[in-house]
Amino acid sequence: MAIEVGNVFEGRVTGVKPFGAFVALPEGRVGMVHISEVSNEFVQDINTVLHDGDAVKVQVINIAPDGKIALSIKRLLPPVPRQPREGRPAGPRPGGFRGGQEGGRSGGRGAGRAPREGGRGPAREAAPRVWQPKAPARSDNLSFEDMMSRFKSQSEEKMADLDHETNNRRGGGYAPRCRRGR
Repeated sequence: MAIEVGNVFEGRVTGVKPFGAFVALPEGRVGMVHISEVSNEFVQDINTVLHDGDAVKVQVINIAPDGKIALSIKRLLPPVPRQPREGRPAGPRPGGFRGGQEGGRSGGRGAGRAPREGGRGPAREAAPRVWQPKAPARSDNLSFEDMMSRFKSQSEEKMADLDHETNNRRGGGYAPRCRRGR
């Protein structure tokens, strides 16, 4: 059988290094099993798992252009069922993260919108809110002073909207700004 990606072989460990183990394959070829491909569990020291002369079943996962053969033992092992983390109940958290506040939100993104099913904030599929300028008002036969007054009020509205959006993204908190001329 030719050595190709995906093929499974029985081989012998010929050398063990801190980063992985070398395995003799048919046709006199040698491949390497990286320490991350030895087991489904975390392996701190490969010498606790593999030794010279061990017979191992390996799968070819890559053949580099320079001829190096990457092997895996763990891809032939059954997957390990995940255990829930200590100190956490299994399943979704009711009401979100923030200490029992309704919907798991206290302002910021998603404030004012209805929580989705499960008590969490809005669905990620919802389009992000992006500031859009309002259509300019018509300035038919207005005096210069009237146009400046309108510009000033529109500018202040835009700044207030921008401040509001910026504060929501930062997490809320009112931070007064000093402005000249007030």
